[in-house]
Amino acid sequence: MTGGAGVILAIETSCDETAVAVLRGRGELLAGEVASQVELHNRFGGVVPEVASRNHLLALRPLMERALKSAGVRVGELAGLAATAGPGLATSLMVGFSAAKGLAVGLGKPFFAVNHLEGHLLSPFFGGEIEPCVALVVSGGHTLLVEVRGVGDYTVLGQTRDDAAGEAFDKVAKLLGLPYPGGPEIDRRAKAGDATRFALPRSMMDSGDAAFSFSGLKTAVRYLLPKVNLEEDQTVSDLCASFQEAVVEVLVAKTIAAARECGRKLVTVSGGVSCNSRLRKRMGEACAAKGLELRMAEQGLCTDNAAMIAFVAAGRLERGEVSALTAEIAPNLALAGG
Repeated sequence: MTGGAGVILAIETSCDETAVAVLRGRGELLAGEVASQVELHNRFGGVVPEVASRNHLLALRPLMERALKSAGVRVGELAGLAATAGPGLATSLMVGFSAAKGLAVGLGKPFFAVNHLEGHLLSPFFGGEIEPCVALVVSGGHTLLVEVRGVGDYTVLGQTRDDAAGEAFDKVAKLLGLPYPGGPEIDRRAKAGDATRFALPRSMMDSGDAAFSFSGLKTAVRYLLPKVNLEEDQTVSDLCASFQEAVVEVLVAKTIAAARECGRKLVTVSGGVSCNSRLRKRMGEACAAKGLELRMAEQGLCTDNAAMIAFVAAGRLERGEVSALTAEIAPNLALAGG
């Protein structure tokens, strides 16, 4: 079910992907463009903020023009402009946020400062109504469990105390000599691996709360390296599979426990790590076994994208909730709720 017919242009520049989307109502995606910087940052083994912001500046205007042309929408026809306010890299956030706010002022249109985490949180409902659920948001920068009671009515049940799951994937991949970004590469290599070969810790599995910790798991992999031969492809695949299984087991167990604790029958999963094939399989099996409904964000909405930012903004447009033009970026922005 889509909402009104207003068209929003949204910009997402929280990290190293420049993304622009044009959305009509809450479900008709007219255009979605992304300029990836993966190759630029691959040589450094991770994101370099100065490189990211400089390339956002180069990519944003052509990307916006392409998105509007693809959507068949003139800039004057927009009902509002939206951009990610945070969390993220300050120098990256500033590029998209300033562009969207400047356009909003110049056009006399509403401006929407959107929390990146809320974009991920609501992405499994893209185009439809938000339903009460327990949500796992798992990405390169964030790992948290949230009880969703309605739009803007959220309770963070627990989050990582150190590394996010996606960050752990990237760091372990670097230890193994695998290319950046590490998550997709570990997923690929793990398919040929034996997940039982290496006994790795399941941190905080029995902590009795919804908190996570992946730093110790990363350290356990580092301590293993002098004892194994990384020249052997099978050893690398087995390490990838063993590491991945340890992360996935914790994510699944904590999510199922949180859903049962909150009495929710719907579980959602979103964020970049939700693309992981093992997580999708294990979460599906676990939810089915417990009689829970599982809804995962579409693949195109899992990684950083502007469509999810536009979706949040479209809901606000319908409700008349406009951001002040004095709003600023917030690199450490938390997920606010009820």
